Amino acid sequence: MDFAELARAVEGSAVGLRSRIALEPLGGPGDKVFPPTYGVDSRAEHNYAFEKRRIDGEDVPCVLLDSVASQANRRELALLQAVRDKEASVPLVTVDFRDTAVPELDRISSLEAPHRIFDALLRDSTLDGVLFRLSDVGRAITDATHRNAAAIFRWSPTTLLFGGWDSTGPKGGKGAKYERAITAEITAINSEFGVKTSSRIDPAGIELKAGPVYEAIDGSWTLNETEAVKDAKGKPVAVSSGGEGAAGRPSQVNHGNIVPSIDSKAGGITADRFEAITVLSFPALRRLRFPTDSEGRPLEGDRRAKAEATAHTAIAALGLASTVLALEDGFDLRSRCVLAPKGPIDFELLSRDGEATEFVLSRGDALELLTAGVETARAAGLAWQDEEILLRPTDRLIELVRRSHELAATGKGDSEVD
Repeated sequence: MDFAELARAVEGSAVGLRSRIALEPLGGPGDKVFPPTYGVDSRAEHNYAFEKRRIDGEDVPCVLLDSVASQANRRELALLQAVRDKEASVPLVTVDFRDTAVPELDRISSLEAPHRIFDALLRDSTLDGVLFRLSDVGRAITDATHRNAAAIFRWSPTTLLFGGWDSTGPKGGKGAKYERAITAEITAINSEFGVKTSSRIDPAGIELKAGPVYEAIDGSWTLNETEAVKDAKGKPVAVSSGGEGAAGRPSQVNHGNIVPSIDSKAGGITADRFEAITVLSFPALRRLRFPTDSEGRPLEGDRRAKAEATAHTAIAALGLASTVLALEDGFDLRSRCVLAPKGPIDFELLSRDGEATEFVLSRGDALELLTAGVETARAAGLAWQDEEILLRPTDRLIELVRRSHELAATGKGDSEVD
């Protein structure tokens, strides 16, 4: 597919693109893989996202291996790497922690932040000494909507591709929402649940009765009651987190044997087939409007129509590039969940009359499409930001991060995400 074909398809001749990639476990057919686990009711049979899907007239048990949100994140990281490697031009707004009290965070960009350009990390940082949302760039982003998306296109076109909601800005829940134009997920079809075994033999031979272990005043643990944290009644407090079994057992501080056990709630799965599906919606792109250029100047008549068409095509090219880059990175989803394609990575262009046209796209071809999209949109008045915008985290944000890291290091953290 060349850029002219993509432009014609986006602006009228097609409804979208899709890719359906057949996968198999890296260990081969029948090898077990482990889906992501979720917090579920204790009465639930499994900790996986399980559902039945209607396939060929039958209810087929399926398990989600990688969600829409996770797949979007993988594409964003693939784009970020291409930008860092100077293979692609994609706008970045980045919080720079390198010369702060938490330099280990390095840089966190709008391609890594959970809420993209609307994330609280950006909100609580400054641009040239001004809070980001009060800067010219921030105000333009806040004022943008899908009916005038020029500012988002300029500073965060990936938000228009992967979707976003400006719920952390000045307008709160009434902030602008942008529909996902691209969705992808990986599913195990006709799946069967397995079991997982676990045990541990302590090479030091530490016995259960060698305890109890208490919380130490210095934040670690102790066997000495005089060095232990005391409760309201003056009694030593037994360690009751971080390990298995009752409070005070050596296993609470990861010492001692663990009795062999079988886990049937998160024991992995096998399946008849695995599939990665990607869908790029052209109607979602066409709903984005651009009545002004990147500088806020009005676009009218044919000039506006041309600019909007080039913007839609540029975002479509961004979607294709992100997909090809991510798929080329492979399907190592997590520990014990590595998949491999069973054939070439190809795409289908779906016309308005339902006709599907197959095509393949190499890494080089995808990056060329993206470059052409950026240059064509720029010529029409809708330019992407070339240089990375670096923000400085506020002192309060730095301190919040520092305290959180300190708590995590002492084992006293309490993450809001299980």
